[in-house]
Amino acid sequence: MLLLVQYTIIFASVLCLVALGGCFSEHSGVINLGLEGIMVMGALGGAVTMFLLPSDSSKIVIVLATTLAAVIIGVIYSCLLAVASINFKADQTLIGTAMNLLATAAATVFVRAMNTSLNPDNVSSSIQYIHEKKAFLKYIGKFEFNWFMLMAIVLLIVSYFVLYKTKFGLRLQACGENPQAADSVGINVYAMRWAGVLISGFLGGLGGIVYITAGVSEWKFEMGVAGFGFLALAVMIFGQWRPTKIALAALLFGMFRALSNVYTGIGFLAALHMPSTVYNMLPYIISLIVLAFTSKNSRAPKAEGIPYDKGMR
Repeated sequence: MLLLVQYTIIFASVLCLVALGGCFSEHSGVINLGLEGIMVMGALGGAVTMFLLPSDSSKIVIVLATTLAAVIIGVIYSCLLAVASINFKADQTLIGTAMNLLATAAATVFVRAMNTSLNPDNVSSSIQYIHEKKAFLKYIGKFEFNWFMLMAIVLLIVSYFVLYKTKFGLRLQACGENPQAADSVGINVYAMRWAGVLISGFLGGLGGIVYITAGVSEWKFEMGVAGFGFLALAVMIFGQWRPTKIALAALLFGMFRALSNVYTGIGFLAALHMPSTVYNMLPYIISLIVLAFTSKNSRAPKAEGIPYDKGMR
């Protein structure tokens, strides 16, 4: 049961971070379907950093460098969405889909090229970070505490405060509800939408490195992030684009995802003799069921997905 709690919290941390990223982007008026791709690129930046760091690096250096690399790459990659959808007014759904396809392919090619340059016989798309991963862990009794769990809680609180207690957050939401009205009172809609997308890149990139270090010490980048970006979108919708509800939704979905890791240690589940693939499918099945019953009453920002043209009133 302790393992179930441990994995639930770490997977919930991933979902919460990425869903919060989507929340900022959509509150600004930009649909970010590219969260999956942003996660992959953030994971790539963090994993490569861990791989290249000297073996004698201190724990604090590993944690800071890995986190910084993940969020920087996530932010840079999110610029593709911002430029295409905000400046060139391209279809946001198509751009997000293209970003997801590009990220996995680009990450796979990059890692294979890196591995081949170091060892011509190594053509794998995987990166190991066995020693480096230990820097993120601290044992409290038998509980494996991950510093990313604390980061997720802190960023959840910060996100709530920024969205609802600051001038920036209120202006951001105004741009997602009625950009023409926001522009009429002097708010730079383009700047606010750029800010929303870049914040989603920051949180999505961080979510990517959290995901690939959750329970494993090696990651094959040809696997992407197993649909966690889309699952985070479901969490965001189920959470009604509100940080507190997103956190609760993340815990629910995180628990179902955690079952695939620990079901063999739960007596009545092990006795069912169901294949592990069933448990791997659970969070996605639950997301379909939940969205089928709740999406009708979802209150999305009114102007999300609608390109803004300053000349239009």
